[in-house]
Amino acid sequence: MALNNLQYETIMKGYEHLRHTNHRRAEARMEEVCKAIPGFRELAASVSTFSAASAREILDGDENALPRLRAKLAEIASDRKQLLTQYGFPPDYLNPIYGCPDCQDTGYITEESGIKKKCHCFRQQEISILYAQSNIQDMIESENFSNLSYDYYQEEDLRHFETAVQLCRNFIHNFQRDCQNLFFYGTVGTGKSFLSGCIAKELLEQGNSVIYFSASNLFELLAHYSFDAKSKEDLHGIYDDIYGCDLLIIDDLGTELTNSFVTSQLFSCLNERNLRGKAIIISTNLSLAELRDRYSDRIFSRITSGFHLCKLTGPDIRILKKRRANSV
Repeated sequence: MALNNLQYETIMKGYEHLRHTNHRRAEARMEEVCKAIPGFRELAASVSTFSAASAREILDGDENALPRLRAKLAEIASDRKQLLTQYGFPPDYLNPIYGCPDCQDTGYITEESGIKKKCHCFRQQEISILYAQSNIQDMIESENFSNLSYDYYQEEDLRHFETAVQLCRNFIHNFQRDCQNLFFYGTVGTGKSFLSGCIAKELLEQGNSVIYFSASNLFELLAHYSFDAKSKEDLHGIYDDIYGCDLLIIDDLGTELTNSFVTSQLFSCLNERNLRGKAIIISTNLSLAELRDRYSDRIFSRITSGFHLCKLTGPDIRILKKRRANSV
């Protein structure tokens, strides 16, 4: 499964627009600084003056021209930072502005071998288009740590939620060096999907690829491409994305129509991602007993032994919020 030409061009035009926007922002910052700091414009222009003079000296065979130029440019850079700080600007205020510093808003990164590959920011846009993941962007706008509240929990329910929040923070902190899996379970509306969104937002901002599916949508997609007459290349692409993304979130496990196909696909997903060292977050309203009864013993064993189990309890927060809103 790959982007068509229009989808690819849309992403690349987005990068072009971003570069243009950031270039104008950088120019505006330079103008702001030049107006605020006497002599800064001349200092900035001296870079071109010295570079042009050194270029002529290098062409004339002066072997010391390049070292002198490097020393002079370093001196100018130091003077610029000192002036910026002196006049109340951050020392990096005039650094290039990028939405993604890794690829400098080109969408591609050049490896040491010289081969270009898609940047993580490109891959996440690709994932969003191919798997209709725009809903995750809407979700994390509201479901993130900045909107975290303990007000809806009391006593044991509160202790469960506090433990879950700390587990999520540890999951994010250790994500790059320690592959872990999380399994949120418990009653309806107690914050399971919310915590998944909190993690997704943080990891996306760190440049990780995240795919979010409701269980029903995931298995519907897998069924469509397993039984449809699609090419092997397309089929491989879908499985490779689901198995290979940095984090896969499966929400509301148990809401799908469970059958032998679903069970086999779920186990394959758990097994393959484990082999690749890739993390999974699963949330469900099922109890552990219901999980064991609905799915195979090997799935139950894989989850209970390979995931951090996190139980959330309490009233339905969605209903509580509606009641509070109606009482205002």
